[in-house]
Amino acid sequence: MIVPADLRQEHPLPSNPRPIVIVGTGGIAADAHLPAYRKAGFPVAGLFDLDQEKARALAARFGVPRVFATMEEAVATPGCVVDVAAPPVAHHAILSRLPAGSVVLLQKPMGLDLEAATAIRNVCRERSLTAAVNFQLRFSAMMMGVADALRRGLLGRLIDVEVHLNLVTPWHLFPHLLANERVEIVSHSIHYLDMIRSVAGNPRSVFARSCGHPSTRLAQTRTSAILDYGDDDRRVTLSINHHHDFGRRFQDASFRFEGDQGAAMVKLGLLLDYPAGEPDELWLARKGGPWEQVTLCGSWFPDAFIGVMANLQRFAAGEDQVLATSVEDAWHTMALVESCYRSLAMPGIAVPDA
Repeated sequence: MIVPADLRQEHPLPSNPRPIVIVGTGGIAADAHLPAYRKAGFPVAGLFDLDQEKARALAARFGVPRVFATMEEAVATPGCVVDVAAPPVAHHAILSRLPAGSVVLLQKPMGLDLEAATAIRNVCRERSLTAAVNFQLRFSAMMMGVADALRRGLLGRLIDVEVHLNLVTPWHLFPHLLANERVEIVSHSIHYLDMIRSVAGNPRSVFARSCGHPSTRLAQTRTSAILDYGDDDRRVTLSINHHHDFGRRFQDASFRFEGDQGAAMVKLGLLLDYPAGEPDELWLARKGGPWEQVTLCGSWFPDAFIGVMANLQRFAAGEDQVLATSVEDAWHTMALVESCYRSLAMPGIAVPDA
């Protein structure tokens, strides 16, 4: 039996949850943030959005008691956590208007490039903000289970990580991405790069290629990447295709973590038939032993959003010693994303034609 009864899948909740003020009332707030906070019993003090009608409609839907007329009014809520669910291009301006010492959660990504991420990190330092980025895949039950299995040595030494996506993503749900020069890596595969960093550390270098597809005007929707850990014998690869529109049979959304003593397989159920999704799955095996399915206590959406907020609140209260997705750590994920894009511009080794 490889699966321990107490395999960690949830982050503990704060003892005294702070009120949450959400800035931005788009799809991610409606589909993930508010359902997660309602499930966890976190108090939401109010919402703010430049589109007041949209904010009022969302407040009515979730029973949020207040819609703020201005952001200054919103962030003046005593002891609040400011949950910035606005587009990344607005992050720096919003952070610059927060009271010094505020506690804040930023929706990913941390800006659209490393220059923006660095500016965000700098303003957080200058204003002494306790700030995290919502890289919530780390906090999903399936991935917390993998991380705990690795910590306990159940897989031995990690030597191979593979991310494989071959599915259909309804890109029409994200029309704002049409104007972006950078799409797939910074908007989607960033989750996987951040998760890999959390268990394998920062790679030394990266090789990446990302391209579009004839069915869409989006800049990139298919990605291949190899993370290089130098003399270490770890092999880390990503193969991402969002356009396998040939039925469910061979569609896939998986992570494989392989150690020298065991392995873990993760099914990212949310991505199959998104946004309805399928159940997430986690399987573990020891070398020479059978595969065992782990019963999961939650799903990626919305449950993982509970974990990242819980960690931030507990850190601010002194209950957690580590802020897992702090802007300081998230900057390194953005640096890896930036390196992937820089790799796109570098030529490969030419193949002789004669």
